[in-house]
Amino acid sequence: MKIGIFGGSFNPIHTGHAILANYLVSETDLDAVWLMVAPRNPIKSEYDRAYDLHRLRMTEMVTRRINGAITSGLEFSLPYPSYTINTLNTLSQKFPDDEFALVIGADNWAIFNRWRNADEIIARHEIYVYPRRGYEIAIPDELKDRVKALDSPLIEISSTMVREKLSRGDNLSFYLPDDVYQYILEHNLYTTTK
Repeated sequence: MKIGIFGGSFNPIHTGHAILANYLVSETDLDAVWLMVAPRNPIKSEYDRAYDLHRLRMTEMVTRRINGAITSGLEFSLPYPSYTINTLNTLSQKFPDDEFALVIGADNWAIFNRWRNADEIIARHEIYVYPRRGYEIAIPDELKDRVKALDSPLIEISSTMVREKLSRGDNLSFYLPDDVYQYILEHNLYTTTK
């Protein structure tokens, strides 16, 4: 099985994340996509640990409605800082029969050469790059068999913007999946910008 690893803080997961996850499983050659929820600071308060669980639960609300998508909290069990190469190596060891590809935004692709073990990642894993406003997806000829530019929808929603709007009490209908929005309101999350 070919699995795309789409990592992020998902703090909170929003409609843009959901649309991209759905695109990845329906419009690419990936058999599945795993939304890899990244841990926050390793020196956490109880408050931060609670937010980690909330982020996992909200991400699960989205993935359970997309056939072929799942939520993974694997990085919570890995040493901090959580480098992508460590995550991919762990996945390859745990699931040797599966092939893992990395899904990143064009903003991260622009600085990918600065990532830890970037050459090793490219040598061992395909990379799928989705568009971000203001970033060109330039792929050198020698990498075109390993790196794919996606023609996914460009959604201009960020978790930072969502948190700021929530902290002001703005209406976030259509920015967030309905169940995620209800969960945030019920648990009084993001009432102050985190």
